Amino acid sequence: RRGNRLGFWFFRTAARIFGLGGSYGLLYFVALYYLVFDRAPVAASMAYFGRRFPDHGIIRRVLDTYLLFVSQGKSLIDRYAMAAGYGDIALEIRGYDKVCEILAKDGKGLILLTAHVGNWQAAMTALGRFDRTVNLMMRPEDNAAVKNALNIDSGEERVRIIFTDDSLGGVIEAMKAINRGELVSIMGDRTYSFSAAEASFLGGEVRFPYGAFTLAAAAQCPVVVLLSAKTGVKKYLVDVSHIIPAPAGGRSGRDEAMKDSLQEFARILEEYVAEYPYQWFVFRDIWRSNY
Repeated sequence: RRGNRLGFWFFRTAARIFGLGGSYGLLYFVALYYLVFDRAPVAASMAYFGRRFPDHGIIRRVLDTYLLFVSQGKSLIDRYAMAAGYGDIALEIRGYDKVCEILAKDGKGLILLTAHVGNWQAAMTALGRFDRTVNLMMRPEDNAAVKNALNIDSGEERVRIIFTDDSLGGVIEAMKAINRGELVSIMGDRTYSFSAAEASFLGGEVRFPYGAFTLAAAAQCPVVVLLSAKTGVKKYLVDVSHIIPAPAGGRSGRDEAMKDSLQEFARILEEYVAEYPYQWFVFRDIWRSNY
């Protein structure tokens, strides 16, 4: 939401002239600006690092926050590069064969549960190897500069948007897509106005939306946790190895299974930030607010 056309133009021009490394160089100045003037994400990031690195003092956490902003900037630049067809970024998929087996089993699709971590474009690019249409359940993009720069819903890829602003939150379209054998991607770390329940995460209780597991129970398909991480200058790991079965049983049993599934998702996110602490791009103090 903070991006604008002029800002994207500067980074795009730097990438074309100097390559990704030259474009990265601008980030250290831009990240410093946001560190000084953008109070809300700084406060949220400090809260996160206070839990991720409880032994870090205030000065160290400020540095952590600065490195997080730089890391997100690199992710955004890489995202643009991949959307523009830059082919020099290597993608490794962990769990690829396991997901292929599930898709071949009964002709149904499955649910991809992801979060604001890593690089969304890397994940979408890697999913193209499954040769299935990917449906993104999301709110309408309210920043035209971001949408245009990142090539969202351009029709050039097998990516469709299912908007969640209708009365049923896009559920009917998502069910149809799963029954057609397609993939449905849901963001699992922001509640917005959707139903949510508490799960333990980094030593505190956090409300996570459980719509993905409700949909999985109705469609009787598994939930595959989709995560990506930058592991090198031009290398990404896309991880689809964590598979959570659809909640089963009667109503009371299914509710309990749904809570267990939600806690499993939180545990997987904890493992992620333990390994990639500077790729957590939520920028909300999720331990203090419902959002």
